[in-house]
Amino acid sequence: MTSKTPIPVVVIGAAGKMGLEVVKAVAQAEDMKLVGAIDRNPEHQDKDIGELAGLSEPLEVPVTNQMESMLAFACQEKEPGVMVDFTHPDSVYDNVRSAIAYGIRPVIGTTGLSTTQIQELADFAEKASTGCLIIPNFSIGMVLLQQAAVAASQYFDHVEIIELHHNQKADAPSGTAIQTAQKLGEMGKTFNPAIVEETEKLTGARGSQAEEGIRIHSVRLPGLIAHQEVIFGAPGQIYTLRHDTSDRACYMPGVLLAIRKVLQLKSLVYGLEKIL
Repeated sequence: MTSKTPIPVVVIGAAGKMGLEVVKAVAQAEDMKLVGAIDRNPEHQDKDIGELAGLSEPLEVPVTNQMESMLAFACQEKEPGVMVDFTHPDSVYDNVRSAIAYGIRPVIGTTGLSTTQIQELADFAEKASTGCLIIPNFSIGMVLLQQAAVAASQYFDHVEIIELHHNQKADAPSGTAIQTAQKLGEMGKTFNPAIVEETEKLTGARGSQAEEGIRIHSVRLPGLIAHQEVIFGAPGQIYTLRHDTSDRACYMPGVLLAIRKVLQLKSLVYGLEKIL
């Protein structure tokens, strides 16, 4: 999508690791302009977000914790505005409702929303005829991994998912792992038929159980960014699909695509693959 007037973008969680990447990507996109940077960290208040992001020149957009005021400001722009949220599961639900109430289109990268919350937001967005995107993972590579996993699931009855993230991630399992399990669960079969009666000597040793008997194991360690394995097993063979993130910049093409696409929507859409 191209427009003579740049798309106004507000970033919530702007001073976080993902938020700063989004700030840089938006600042470098010719069809977008950053109009707001929201972050709760008191150390960053009133600082120029361009300087915090390491850009060569300041963006003249100060960091603020006044979300309502910033959304009210953004909705006065000539073009419809977009809010990009990389915050915390505890705040993202209210953030989305506030954005939609102001006519701002949310693009959500924060995971941890419950199925009930997502449905409530979908209903709210539809009533407001406002586009909203919830994207558990903005990486094209992860979309391809999930597609390969769905294809493999036709031939394997045993599968487990391991997701690995940095130790600052608040929710577990990751939204991406849950989404992967959901996609496999939609294949109309139950995985991992019991061979023996299992006993966990430590609670959670076998991970969490998601859709159709699929186990998800979560690892949290400093030094990691975001990684996922889908491991299929059958007599005499193991088939492993793995996606590794080495730089958060890999998510930015997906983020920019979502910002452009959400303006064309009138309801909530879940998953990057729906807009590719």
